[in-house]
Amino acid sequence: MRYGVSAPNFGAFGDPKILIDLAETAEGAGWDGFFLWDHIQVGRWAGPVVDPWICLAAVAATTRSIRLGPMVTPLPRRRPAKLARETVTLDHLSEGRLTLGVGIGWPPEIDFGNFGDAAENRTRSRQLDEGLEVLTRLWSGEKVDHAGAHYRVRDARFLPTPLQQPRIPIWVGGMWPHKPAFRRAARWDGVFPFTVGEDYEFVSATPEDVADVVAYTSEHRDSDEPFDVAVGGAHRTEDVAAFREAGATWWMEGIGWPERPPEAWIEHLAAGPPPPR
Repeated sequence: MRYGVSAPNFGAFGDPKILIDLAETAEGAGWDGFFLWDHIQVGRWAGPVVDPWICLAAVAATTRSIRLGPMVTPLPRRRPAKLARETVTLDHLSEGRLTLGVGIGWPPEIDFGNFGDAAENRTRSRQLDEGLEVLTRLWSGEKVDHAGAHYRVRDARFLPTPLQQPRIPIWVGGMWPHKPAFRRAARWDGVFPFTVGEDYEFVSATPEDVADVVAYTSEHRDSDEPFDVAVGGAHRTEDVAAFREAGATWWMEGIGWPERPPEAWIEHLAAGPPPPR
């Protein structure tokens, strides 16, 4: 089991300096990862919002060992070519510590429809699959030509390639028990299951949910390569062993669950990750 921190990029944490302090504290206390949400507008969670990618670059420059990345970035809101440049740059800046979490994004109206982007889940699902194809081909350093339903690329060759090979690890976020996201995750390097309630509140997965996710994605895996299963939310530390036994490989300490001020979270992270290690 490895231990990560999952931090929002808004509200009381919508300040780059606070996020850098959290990441540095986590690294110094032995946490294994620091991951940021990627929202541009967050509905009833009114307050400051910061760009996660600029914050991740700052975290990469001020830490040395902790893994980092967006968890998750909504690829349908992003241009694959721009994301290819950003991810490779961040991979080099961090000396190979980037994990790329992706998803279709949420909430559909607030973060997408209100800005003229597709709010319909199936459309964003197709954009995610095609976008991942374009992104990983651009990572290859080979010549890329692509003509798809959502993206066009002509005569492109991106260098440098990522430090991490064969590619930057990709984890797919999805709302269990909706199956398409988990069939998609099975094609990549990891999965981050979660659920969301009717009033936009996050609902934690249970160890039983994680066991079901592990069984389902395993059925759809065509590779014997290692596959990460990350779980996070409003869990008690005594639950960690149950999640590990269910097949989780990462525990994601969910900052903001429950709501506490940043200084309380800095103190909490300074105590180090929960057992068992």
